[in-house]
Amino acid sequence: MPALAPPRPAAQRRRSWGYTAVPRWIYAVAAVGALFILLPLMGMVSQVKWGQFLALISSESSLAALLLSLKTATASTSLCIIFGVPLALVLARAQFVGQRVLRALILLPLVVPPVVGGLALLYTFGRQGLLGQSLQVLGIEIAFSTAAVVMAQTFVALPFLVLSLEGTLRTAGQKYEAVAATLGARPSTVLRRITLPLVLPGLVSGAVLAFARSLGEFGATLTFAGSLQGVTRTLPLEIYLQRETDPEAAVALSFLLIAVAAVVVTVTYRVPKSPLRALLAGPAS
Repeated sequence: MPALAPPRPAAQRRRSWGYTAVPRWIYAVAAVGALFILLPLMGMVSQVKWGQFLALISSESSLAALLLSLKTATASTSLCIIFGVPLALVLARAQFVGQRVLRALILLPLVVPPVVGGLALLYTFGRQGLLGQSLQVLGIEIAFSTAAVVMAQTFVALPFLVLSLEGTLRTAGQKYEAVAATLGARPSTVLRRITLPLVLPGLVSGAVLAFARSLGEFGATLTFAGSLQGVTRTLPLEIYLQRETDPEAAVALSFLLIAVAAVVVTVTYRVPKSPLRALLAGPAS
């Protein structure tokens, strides 16, 4: 009687059950799509003057822009957390009339050109804006100030945190929260002791993405805050100006932004149960 073959490992059995066949022509089209993203980045990197890199990114205006970008991105990320966590909780847990409309409006900055967002902020908080006139009577001027930079960055980055955290909340479910409630825990206690620790990876992931989006914001910042060195001129604005006067410095600063974005993606990937990590890693084997 022939010997029976040893059973295959469970992971191998799972892989054999799944449909993984992909037509060969799909790989060719996918390669073209990947090259469309990678080639421009490689082309820019090839133009970096590595022997002068530190000198190019350490000019007074470049350092001032980088420092300002880091400060404003940190402030805007904090605002995204303060406002984004309640928004995500309401969208994921509550049920009310107009919820879908509210979600669509909150996510609107993802598809609206940043310049349009800057104009919306300007016509709301500018000197002649909807609220700007009343604020000016109180001696508060927001437009074309560092606060305007933070507001512009928050406007475009907030949806990233809301979207990431809402997805995590829906995936986590409400089982543990329901158990805590049946044991007599108040809603605020459930939020503090159960919900937030449970969705912390999604919150960290969303905050990192919001920071990266704030760091790279250009259109809304230029429209609402202008470009005043040391006050509103962030690193993307400095790159735009250097492109005309010192292209080599513009390329070096652009590479610096790409490096920061790569670090952000790497950090987010290392967060356990991060939505972005799951997306980058693909399906479990």
